[in-house]
Amino acid sequence: MFPHPAPTCDRPLPTSPVAGTPSGKVARMTNVPGPITPTSWSYAEGFVVEDDVLIAARARAEEVGVVPVGPGAGAALRFLAAVIEARAVVEIGTGTGVSGLWLLRGMRADGVLTTVDVEAEHQRLAKQTFTDAGIPAQRARAIPGAALDVLPRLTDGHYDLVFCDGDKREYSAYLKESLRLLRPGGVVAFDNALWHDRVADPSQRDEETVAIRELGRQVAADDELVPLLLPMGDGLLMAKKASSVVE
Repeated sequence: MFPHPAPTCDRPLPTSPVAGTPSGKVARMTNVPGPITPTSWSYAEGFVVEDDVLIAARARAEEVGVVPVGPGAGAALRFLAAVIEARAVVEIGTGTGVSGLWLLRGMRADGVLTTVDVEAEHQRLAKQTFTDAGIPAQRARAIPGAALDVLPRLTDGHYDLVFCDGDKREYSAYLKESLRLLRPGGVVAFDNALWHDRVADPSQRDEETVAIRELGRQVAADDELVPLLLPMGDGLLMAKKASSVVE
């Protein structure tokens, strides 16, 4: 879809509030393209092709009722881990190892993934995925348990990246823990940030949607964070922690 012609008058373009931004902030609507078509979205999702190991991990996920990140979000996580040369990463929500493998493939060769999940059986399946991919056992540390019980036991300021894909109702609590765990300049990422198109619809008021919407407001309002929301998969919300603290 092509953008509408640019206005010819000298009046300023109108502004309108943007969902998820702090109260009082507005975004200037400029000459931008229309929404992406399903065809283009599918093309972008499949741009980086998954191999047989990831395909098998997705099949195991379906068997046990786990919904992993989409290929587009997985590729974005690998890219992010590679760009920041991540050595230490925390993952909340192991599943069958789909997102974990994407992360490990982007991390440094000596990097260690610490992955947390309440289901020990899911972690066993994830270890199978990592083994099938040739990932050395010492590069993945699986900790069974509830995220909010495990995260407080991890070391402050030690991690380059935290990826959250657990209980959506706990996302704000994950953000707080993540900012403690991250080194200056580290990045936190949240899957399902669009939550099946419900977050952008103000009429949707279920507990999980409200929690994700509130997380978006928190991230956008925090001056110590550099936020980004990508429409990959079901939405990937990312935020970079300030590189240094200004006195």
